[in-house]
Amino acid sequence: MSNKEWPLWEVFIRSKQGLSHKHVGSLRAADAEMAIDNARDVYTRRSEGISIWVVESKLVTASDPREADALFDPADSKVYRHPTFYDVPDGISHM
Repeated sequence: MSNKEWPLWEVFIRSKQGLSHKHVGSLRAADAEMAIDNARDVYTRRSEGISIWVVESKLVTASDPREADALFDPADSKVYRHPTFYDVPDGISHM
């Protein structure tokens, strides 16, 4: 199997400071183990991460940005879901 035939993988890294994984890029690899090894070499060269997730790109399902109004419109009518009504206590840094 040549490099061009390898599947595309999406890479997510959890940083030392962060609580959630962030998408950092994509790479090609023959399998999940190789994708993790390559992601470590490419995206955490300076010890930025403590956890790596890889997902084969073909398994990711995304919404269509052109349909954003219809998809997210129902949430706009529920103002209680917006955090503007809540006071965040001092000392809370991850919210």
